[in-house]
Amino acid sequence: MSIKVLIPTPLQKLTHDKATVDCSGTTVAELLESLESNCPGIKGRLCDDQGELRRFVNFYVNSEDIRFLDGINTALTDGDEVSIIPAIAGG
Repeated sequence: MSIKVLIPTPLQKLTHDKATVDCSGTTVAELLESLESNCPGIKGRLCDDQGELRRFVNFYVNSEDIRFLDGINTALTDGDEVSIIPAIAGG
């Protein structure tokens, strides 16, 4: 199963400057493990010490915010596209 992960620019130093990485997994949680094995250190930037997604990082599966799906347990299928979007604040 191949899932295309879109990597934001601030994290691309962990992906050898790649904007997209192909990973595998049947859930977002499994995808994170696959991403970590391909790009060591990236999970620590996306998850806290308890393994929960950090508040300021948003994940989208095929343009759907996983917070409105099943969160980290959101199911994935072959060909899905996962976008990692850091939150932006300002005023």
